[in-house]
Amino acid sequence: MPKFRIGSRGSQLALWQANHISTLLGARGHDVEIEIIHTTGDKITDVPLAMVGTKGGLGKGIFTKEIEEALGAGHVDLAVHSLKDLPTELPPGFEIAAITEREDPRDAFCSRKYAKIEDLPQGARVGTSSLRRQAQLKAIRPDLNIHPLRGNVDTRLRKLEQGEYDAIILASAGLKRLGKTELVRQIIPGEIMCPAAGQGALAIEIREGDAVTRQHLAFLNDTAACAATTCERALLNSLGGGCQVPIGAFAEIRDGKLHLKAIVADPDGSKLLRESRDGNLNDPEQLGNAVGETLLSRGGAEILDAVYGRGLALPPQP
Repeated sequence: MPKFRIGSRGSQLALWQANHISTLLGARGHDVEIEIIHTTGDKITDVPLAMVGTKGGLGKGIFTKEIEEALGAGHVDLAVHSLKDLPTELPPGFEIAAITEREDPRDAFCSRKYAKIEDLPQGARVGTSSLRRQAQLKAIRPDLNIHPLRGNVDTRLRKLEQGEYDAIILASAGLKRLGKTELVRQIIPGEIMCPAAGQGALAIEIREGDAVTRQHLAFLNDTAACAATTCERALLNSLGGGCQVPIGAFAEIRDGKLHLKAIVADPDGSKLLRESRDGNLNDPEQLGNAVGETLLSRGGAEILDAVYGRGLALPPQP
C-alpha cells in the first residue's frame, strides 16, 4: 500500500482534520505522515480576514497557497482543507479527489450569558471576522457592535471567556470536531444565518492526474456532500466571490432533488437578498449558476461592487 504524506495547516482544527483522514487511510493499511505548513492566512493575524487582501496584494487562497506549493513540488502527496477555505477555481495542476461526509454546516452562537441572538442587550459586542456573518447579524440586530475576531478556536473561545465579547459566532462543525461545545448556546438556523459555501466539509486535494492517489482516496468521497458543495461552490463562483465575501450558500437533498438557499448581503445588513430553488441532483453546477445569476440580476452585482469598491474584500481574481 502506498505511503502518503498529508499537507496541513498547523492549527488545532486543521490537525484534527488531517489526523482524521490519516486514521481513515491507516485503517486501510496506509502508512501516513502529516507535514505542517504555515500559510499566509495563518501568518497575518493583525487585520480582519476580509481586509487581508488589501495588505500586500494577497488574494484568494490565503489558507491554501503554500500547501499547494508543497503539493506541486512533491513534498506532500495530498492536502486536507476545510472546503470553505479552498478557492472555487483551483490553480492549474491540482484537483479535488474527495469531499468527505459533511459535519453540521451551520453557524454556532457562543456566549457565557445569553441563550440566543435575540437575547443580546442593546449594543452588545459580538466577535466575528466574517462579512457574511456580520451582514446577517446586522440585518436582524442593527444595534449590535461587531468587532474583529481572529485566532484559532481556543483563542477565540478564551477571548469570550475573558469577557472581551458578549458573544462570538463560530462554525458549528469545528466546535463539534474539537469537542469544544460548552459555550454553544444556539445552532443558528440557516434561515437566519445562511452558512458559507462548503462549510462543514473537508476537501482532499491532489496533483492533477495522480490516478493512483485518486483511486486510494475514492472511498473518502461522500456523494451527497459532493453534490451539495459542488452546487454551493458553483453559486459562489458565479458571483465572483471568495470565502471572505458576504455570500452564503447551503444546498441539501430533499425528496430526490437538490435544494439551494443563498444570500448576498451588504456588510452593514442594510441590503440582504435571499434566493432559494430546487434543481437536478445530477447537475448541481447548473442549479448553483442559475441561483447566482438570479441574485446578480436582483441587485447582488451592485452590492458586491460596493463591497469590493470599499476594499472590504478582494475583487474576483483573473
